[in-house]
Formats: sequence, structure tokens, C-alpha cells
Amino acid sequence: MSTGSWSSTGGAHPQSSLLTNPMVTTGLEIPGYRVVRNLGVVRGVTVRSRSVVGNIGASLQTLFGGNISILTNLCEHARAEAFDLMIQHATQMGANAIVAARYDATEIMNGATEVLAYGTAVIVEPTNGGSSVA
Repeated sequence: MSTGSWSSTGGAHPQSSLLTNPMVTTGLEIPGYRVVRNLGVVRGVTVRSRSVVGNIGASLQTLFGGNISILTNLCEHARAEAFDLMIQHATQMGANAIVAARYDATEIMNGATEVLAYGTAVIVEPTNGGSSVA
């Protein structure tokens, strides 16, 4: 879980929209915080394909077994991009946290895969009435 700075401005456009690192969790709640507003579903989508060189390299790695690092790196980059896009979407909506974050992947054509990161954008505040301890 990543954290950002917390401030309560009480205005129509909370300071949370300025955060670059909202908290993100796969859980439905964040210990020490309460959801004060549900902003809706957010998502980040990227579509990636393997290059001819990548296909050959991956094929060669399968001959030896084990981790296929070329494909692992491709997957990690796709997940990271989808995650970053989801955070951008949440930040644009004014969220300071995302709950119920998930990933999904679908092969949309031979060699091209869509990676989706999604969750619920929320505004949270500390339950202790003061600043949070992260």
C-alpha cells in the first residue's frame, strides 16, 4: 500500500486531488481511515504485444525451462502502466485512495494482451481525528 500526504480542506475540490501517491489496497477498507465519499470505479488500461525478437527470445528460454524473463518483464511493465493509469484516473476524480483494487488480463488477438487495473476511488480521512501513521 502506498501513502500520500493527508489534509482536510473541506472544499468542493479537496486537496486530495493534488496527491501523487494515493493509498491503494485490495481490501475493502483501510485500517485507521474511514471512507467519507465514494467517487466510483476507476481504471487503467494498456494493450501490449510481443515483438518478433521477443517471441524468438521467449521461445529459446522455454527450451531451458524456468522463468521466461522476456515475458515476465513485459507483464510487469504492462501491470505497472495500467496501475499508474488507474491512479491518474483516481487523482483526476479527486480521490486520495483506491479500495478493492484488482487486475485483469485478456488476450484480444494473437500476441496482444489487454491489462486492466481497476478499483473504487474514494476519499478517506483518518479515524483518529488527527494525522495518520503510515
